[in-house]
Amino acid sequence: MSVIQKKICLLGDFAVGKTSLVRRFVEDRFDDKYLSTIGVKISRKTMTRGYGTLNLLVWDLAGGDNFDSGSSYLRGTSGAVIVCDLTRHETLSAFERYAAQVRAVNPESPLVFVGNKVDLVEARAITDAELQTVCAALNGSFLLASAKTGEQVEETFLALAEQLELH
Repeated sequence: MSVIQKKICLLGDFAVGKTSLVRRFVEDRFDDKYLSTIGVKISRKTMTRGYGTLNLLVWDLAGGDNFDSGSSYLRGTSGAVIVCDLTRHETLSAFERYAAQVRAVNPESPLVFVGNKVDLVEARAITDAELQTVCAALNGSFLLASAKTGEQVEETFLALAEQLELH
């Protein structure tokens, strides 16, 4: 059995739930206190796969204006999860910018797009059709997740892991 280590990055505007998604994925917990990430927070998650062990180094990058587009944080990344907040329409338009930043560093990086906060049904501002249009233009698909309830969080990272295995 082999052990493979991959660096992945989470990108998205501020307060879209990147840190909460990582916390739910790595620690299976949710905290609704908002603390803005400064720079980067690195977590590790070990996954058992058919071929052996996959160690994911999950880099949770500061969002919005706090993220340096020429960031050295992206160097060495194998793939990325790009997150929008389904209750804030303006966060969807940032998908293209973050995808371009990752692909500028590694054009072959698989990307997984996720609409977070799917549990906030009444406040939802982004439709599935809008997500589909944006993600199709970026050659990607999307998942709907909730860091709060845990819905589709594991599946988000599994989708990226499966794409990493193909590269």
